[in-house]
Amino acid sequence: MQNRVIFCLAVILCVAAAPAQGEYYSESVAAVPMQQKVTKLHFFLHDILSGQNPSAVMVARANLTDGDKSPTPFGSVFAVDDALRVGPESNSEIIGNAQGLYVSSSQDANNFAIVMYIDFALTSGEFKGSSFSVFSRNPVSEPSRELAVVGGRGKFRMARGFAVLKTAYFNGTNGDAIIDYNVSLFHY
Repeated sequence: MQNRVIFCLAVILCVAAAPAQGEYYSESVAAVPMQQKVTKLHFFLHDILSGQNPSAVMVARANLTDGDKSPTPFGSVFAVDDALRVGPESNSEIIGNAQGLYVSSSQDANNFAIVMYIDFALTSGEFKGSSFSVFSRNPVSEPSRELAVVGGRGKFRMARGFAVLKTAYFNGTNGDAIIDYNVSLFHY
């Protein structure tokens, strides 16, 4: 019996010691240089907060802003599934969706700004199934503004770039907006 116990302890010590002698192994291979591509996109984002079927809804609101009558009070978080269309008209062709979140981040109503994390997915055309992501501050009150493109998938894998925005339509009462997007993507 004693020999069995000693044998079992010896086996356990050997098994436990084996990983201590191991090491991490990884092989890196030289990357094949890929040709960088530049893609320019133009579309209109339709951000609708009003009506029976809004494309953006408030999912959280700060307690401090209860008296604020703005459709987008400071500290509010919105979930969005906005249509990307070829034109500013509500019946123009849909080419994709912008899905994600934005936060009303400005206490000054005269300098309204939001911080957005949104994935722009294209559902038709040459780039169907591809998307790019924006994570940036959007100073909505400015006539022209620029957002950072921080990534992408599909044909926009490893994308970086920028989007220049102009407001085509804004309703200050209900918060509905149509935004003209000109996007420059650098990808492989």
